[in-house]
Amino acid sequence: MEQERVAQYINQKRLFMPTDKVIIALSGGADSVALLCLLQTLGYNCEAAHCNFHLRGKESDRDEAFVCQLCAKRQVPLHIVHFNTVRTAEERHISIEMAARELRYEWFEEIRRKSGANVIAVAHHRDDSVETLLLNLIRGTGINGLRGIRPKNGHIVRPLLCLDRKEIINYLNRTGQDYVTDSTNLQDEYTRNKIRLNLLPMMQEINPSVKESIFNTAEHLSEVSIIYKKSIEEATKRVQTTEGICIDALMQETAPETLLFEILYPLGFNAAQIRDIYRALEGQPGKTFSSEHWRVVKDRKYLLIEAYQQVEQPLLAMEKYSLTPDFIIPRDKEVACFDADKLLHPLSLRLWQQGDVFTPFGMKGRKKVSDYMTDRKFSLLRKEQQWVLCCGKDIIWLVGERTDNRFRVDSSTQRVLIIHIIKKKR
Repeated sequence: MEQERVAQYINQKRLFMPTDKVIIALSGGADSVALLCLLQTLGYNCEAAHCNFHLRGKESDRDEAFVCQLCAKRQVPLHIVHFNTVRTAEERHISIEMAARELRYEWFEEIRRKSGANVIAVAHHRDDSVETLLLNLIRGTGINGLRGIRPKNGHIVRPLLCLDRKEIINYLNRTGQDYVTDSTNLQDEYTRNKIRLNLLPMMQEINPSVKESIFNTAEHLSEVSIIYKKSIEEATKRVQTTEGICIDALMQETAPETLLFEILYPLGFNAAQIRDIYRALEGQPGKTFSSEHWRVVKDRKYLLIEAYQQVEQPLLAMEKYSLTPDFIIPRDKEVACFDADKLLHPLSLRLWQQGDVFTPFGMKGRKKVSDYMTDRKFSLLRKEQQWVLCCGKDIIWLVGERTDNRFRVDSSTQRVLIIHIIKKKR
């Protein structure tokens, strides 16, 4: 019996306790109706939640009316919300499907907290899990994408993963419980529906129990992924430093390209980009790769990883003094000291540019700023963030690093200009 199997699955996977309050995501479709009936029959304290996304015209209103009647008949408290899904998709610059998903789960968590419920139960079943695995496999995925749908994710639980779609329909027919049908599920326009209506039937011709085989494989891979995740976490600690990913340490790992994939994929880099990054490890420094919010730069010894952000202009404070015998030149890199009378033009602040030269303090000859930073072993990202203070066209200070010797305080100095960096409050 489906009832006993669901009860056993809930206990086996520790989805929730008999005393917990459960909110059921109730669309009106067969799966969610069966979930409500089964959990209520098993004696759980149930409430229902229905989202009207206004995407299917009269069908959306029909579903809401059906859910209201069902909950009234079964005396189940019902929460209803209406969404302008199309507008949300436009505002968030995402697909309508993704907007509906985000709105749905955001609202579920909101009502869970307000009602004091322990979990939100959604009606994904075994066929959904199989379809998800195949969908991920077609798109390309790592081991995590081959686990199918998980029984529990935070406060979201899926008690029907022990049943397939046919068993759910048989249960409803046997108990005489009606439900509504989403007409889009009968169409062939979405990838998941193509898998459901076309691909799986062909696979069943080869192996009639293919869905069960795929589901069991996903269950096994779920256990494997726990070991895999632990190994990845330990390896990541070995290769990551405060500077970035140590290339030598990465290449000593058992599967360096796979490890690199697991580090960079969550940052929005796709599989093709990560392959290119891996191939670039043996190349010259300077190659840059970008995702939407992150950038990876191949430096000499490290892969530098940086979130996109504007290079902040330093705040500087200036003070002039008459030179006295007891004056001591500051040695702090964040403080610069100049002969005020040698500065004959207005001062300006900018990022350094290729071709910039200056005379480093203590030296006589000129040096390219790029060569100076290379000698100081600046990373590529650090170089990009180097500001210079100029007097006319002359650089007088690599800010926070070194002043120009031509403007130093000497025996003929009468007035000094002190410039220091103002630290911003966090």
